Amino acid sequence: MASRFLRILLIAIPLLCLSSVLLYNLPPIHERLGWRVDNLRVQVRRALNPPEQVVFVPQEQVDAIVNATLQALTASPKVDPTGASTATPTLPGSTPTPQPSPTATTTPTPLPAQALLTGIRHEYQKFNNCGPANLSMALSYWGWPGDQRDTAAFLRPGEYDKNVNPAEMVAFVAETTDLAALARVGGDLQTLKRFIAAGFPVVIEKGYDPPHDDWMGHYLTLNGYDDAQGLFTAQDSLIMPDFPLPYDLVEQRWRDFNYVYLVIYPSGREAEVLSLLGPQASQRSNYEYAAQLASQETATLTGRDQYFAWFNLGNNRVALEDYAGAAEAYDNAFAVYPAIPEEERPWRAMWYLDGPYAAYYHTGRYQDVINLANNTFFALGEYTLEESFYWRGLAKEALEDLNGAIFDLRKAVELNPNYAPPRDELDRLGVVSP
Repeated sequence: MASRFLRILLIAIPLLCLSSVLLYNLPPIHERLGWRVDNLRVQVRRALNPPEQVVFVPQEQVDAIVNATLQALTASPKVDPTGASTATPTLPGSTPTPQPSPTATTTPTPLPAQALLTGIRHEYQKFNNCGPANLSMALSYWGWPGDQRDTAAFLRPGEYDKNVNPAEMVAFVAETTDLAALARVGGDLQTLKRFIAAGFPVVIEKGYDPPHDDWMGHYLTLNGYDDAQGLFTAQDSLIMPDFPLPYDLVEQRWRDFNYVYLVIYPSGREAEVLSLLGPQASQRSNYEYAAQLASQETATLTGRDQYFAWFNLGNNRVALEDYAGAAEAYDNAFAVYPAIPEEERPWRAMWYLDGPYAAYYHTGRYQDVINLANNTFFALGEYTLEESFYWRGLAKEALEDLNGAIFDLRKAVELNPNYAPPRDELDRLGVVSP
């Protein structure tokens, strides 16, 4: 009897496991349980390998530390007769020179004290889908009939794609709708209110510190404001429709993403949109302004805010193709990072912000590209960032590791078939894409 029961058990257990796997992968069930399973997996992984303890040190900083140590061992100490400290920072750029205040974007114009745009179809986001969900909501205001499943198929065809950037959203609008879109950085509250008052909802990306989790990026669609209450009305795909979002919260965490904003509009209203942008209508002028703003903030902020100010300066310089200046800015950001309390460290930053790869690659710092990608993968605990694979592949090719380069480029294409740069590189190398 016991033997018969054991045989039944040996057959039933594999069948039960197989049935569970099949049921879990059914779309309706996977949508409800997938994020919970992923969260559990992440929590276990983070307990074993805390990502906030992973610190990237650029080779430039290593060289500076080594040189400073050697000089300290050989140089005679200098004593100030007044008794004042003469210590000098050992890392390049660690004491930024204050910059003049950036020129205002436009001449201030009177705006109504409040405005509210209606007609947006709110959507609660699917797992890790705030970018596609917010793009869908913003498009719905203009009568677009799709939903986040349509935007996600273009923006993040891989389930574990961690990031959607504004440029990808602009491309989606241009390539799949009869509307137009543009993205700018260096925004401010007045800019947001000016667009809303003129009848244009605005999508922003900002930092978010969720309960019981660490810093991450999050998109919001703003469709109203009220000066008397100091609140925006936000369509929040994670929390609720018509979410009351305080002005000061936007100012605090919008910096984390270079004050980026996205505006969608009918193509026939482009002149109106450019007029609202004023001097920021020119993309180059916009990046120059944002770089000046970020440079000013590096001198006035501390901690995590200063880290993001340095990052913003690097991002804007990359956009202006000042790769040497960008690399210096990123070096300073990474120098600030270890001083940020571990519970506040934005260890997910490289999921969203891949500018350091471009800066280091274009200044010949190929090993820093590889080391940074490896650190990013280690903190993530999985290999699912197509941008990191792409840049690591380019760096490996530059260091004559052709097989390693092809592996990484193919992996990038596999993760996101719509991501063109790695596919273009494989074509250039005469290699068939996955």
